[in-house]
Order: sequence, then structure tokens, then C-alpha cells
Amino acid sequence: MKNKGIEETIKPTKEKNKKQTTKKILLILIILAIIGTISGGTLLYGPWSGFREWLITTAMTTMSHQYLATWFYDDDTIQEVLNRNKVQEIDEITDTDIIVVDQTENTQIEYENEYERAVLEKDPNNDDYKIIEIEGKGYSGYLAVIYDPSKVKTVHTKKVGVSGQYLTQMAKDNNAVIAINGGGFEDPNFNSNGANPLGITISDGKVITNKKYTGSGGLIGFTEDDKLVLGKMTLQQAQEMKIRDAVTFGPFLIVNGKPSEVLGNGGWGTAPRTVIGQRKDGIVLFLVIDGRTITRPGADMNDLIEIMQNYGAYNAANLDGGTSSAMVLNGEIINDPVDSSGAHRTRYIATGFILTKDGE
Repeated sequence: MKNKGIEETIKPTKEKNKKQTTKKILLILIILAIIGTISGGTLLYGPWSGFREWLITTAMTTMSHQYLATWFYDDDTIQEVLNRNKVQEIDEITDTDIIVVDQTENTQIEYENEYERAVLEKDPNNDDYKIIEIEGKGYSGYLAVIYDPSKVKTVHTKKVGVSGQYLTQMAKDNNAVIAINGGGFEDPNFNSNGANPLGITISDGKVITNKKYTGSGGLIGFTEDDKLVLGKMTLQQAQEMKIRDAVTFGPFLIVNGKPSEVLGNGGWGTAPRTVIGQRKDGIVLFLVIDGRTITRPGADMNDLIEIMQNYGAYNAANLDGGTSSAMVLNGEIINDPVDSSGAHRTRYIATGFILTKDGE
């Protein structure tokens, strides 16, 4: 026979305990929300400016997420942060006399460091190029070492003024062994189709575009004797220097062996990046860095300068980045482009640099 009195005692006790547990959970959630609000407010508006400056500079260089900065900060604050974080470029044009393109076989046995060894020790099965995996704090990517600069060319969308193209299509159309994205392009509201390259674009000696450019950097191109030239110049100056292939963008990272001074994080935040450079011996470096993941947000300008200096670049320039950053090897993208929505994909672009096949 059941004891009714015991049952009645147990039931209210269980209900009371349940209510107390619920109250405790709600209290914990409220406390966590308060802590989160205080922590968030401290990060956004507190005395430590690191997070604030990272958020503003990164957001303001994305395709469509500038609202992440404008939601929290007024225009004056954003501009103040951007003024503190910028790249002060070397005000020079490349001295091509310093670059000596050397196509003799490397017989060096001892190397200055691991980076020199990585560049100069060729793949026994491939004399044209070598792919080196790059790893750093918060980023990863690929460095293509190209031994013959005469095989590096500029390519562009076949539909200039109408539409850009995917880098894979440009590579296919031009029988490229390796391709990377190139210069900037007009991108109103950060959702254009890559139809209109910025500034001066030259491909195989033919002028594709000649527009006024007021951004950082300037012309990034190769002369007829295969030397990478960086400089703020007019089309006439470029032609006087016998530039055969060129795009326009920046900032310049290294000019005549001198690195640009990076204030703060450079004003470009942390993101996927693409860089082109050349060593004193003429070897060309294509660098593509992935980003936009939780563990791998990407690289800033300081990271790019450090990487390029490590591998011996005497001149180096930042190319278009973000979703545009891609490296194609034998028709396939080998890195991992991520767009501003988090999707793993690239976008239409206007120009690129390629390594051509022999005899092309």
C-alpha cells in the first residue's frame, strides 16, 4: 500500500528544486550576458586600441562588411584610426641596374639561410618553377618561385569594360602554368564584375588601359629586359622605361631593397593577400596568402614584407587581395579563396600575372 503522505511531501520538494535550478540557470545566463556586454564594450571602446584598430582596418578593406566598423564608430573615429595605420612607401622608382638576371645553373652548396636554400635548390623534375608552402601566425599560403622572368606576363579579361573573368579562365586562355590575380579594378559598392582595371595596364607591349590612379602604389610591371619595376609614373614614363607588361595597384612593400614603413597594421587589416616580387638575381616570386577563417584570418602588410624579405625580394608590391587572391597551377586553384560571406570561392577579376609555357 502506497504511503500518500510521503508522495505529497516528495512532489512539492521536486517542484521547488526544479524552480530553484531554473532560477540559477537564468541567473548564470544574465551574468554571462552582462560580462559579455562589458567585455564587448571594453573591446570596442576601452583604453586598449588593438581590437578597435584591427576591426576598423580589416572591415574597411573588405568587399561588403564595412558596416562592421560603421555600426560602432563614427566617420571621424574611423578616419583617425586609418590615419594611424598606413603604409609609408619608399618614394623611389626601381633602379633596374641593380637587377642582374642570371640564368646560369646554380652550383651553390652552402646557403646563407633556409630561405635561400628553399629558393635556389630547384626541383630536380622542374627547372621552371618551384612551389613553397608558407606558414605563419594566423596565415598560410603558397610562394611560387619562377626562375626565368622572361616567361612572366600580364593577362587581362577578354571583356575589358564589360566583364571580368575568373583567374582559371585567364590561365586557360593563355596556356599558363601558374597564374595569380593582378592589379585592382573599379569596384563601386564592392560588388562589381571586375570589368575595369585601375590605372595603367599593359600586356605584351599593348596598352590596355590608361586611367588616372591616385591610390597607394602605382605601376607594377616588367621591362623588355625582364626586370620588375615599381613606381608612380605616367604611361609615357612607363613606355620610356620600355615596360612590356604591367598592372596598377599597391602599396609598394619593398623598393630598391628598402622596406616601406608600416604604421600600426598598415591600414589594410588582416586578410587574404597576393604579392609579386623580384630578387636581385632576377628570380620572380608570386605569393598568395589565405585567410578569413577563425584560425587563419590572413596577413597584414608587415607579414608580407617579412615574407618577401626572407626570400630575398629586392622589389615587391601588394596586389589585389581578399576574395581576388588566388593561385592557379596547371589549371587548378591550389589555395583556398574565401569571400566576404565565408563561402570558399573566388570572384571575377580584371588582370593577372602568369608563368607561360616554353615557347609561348
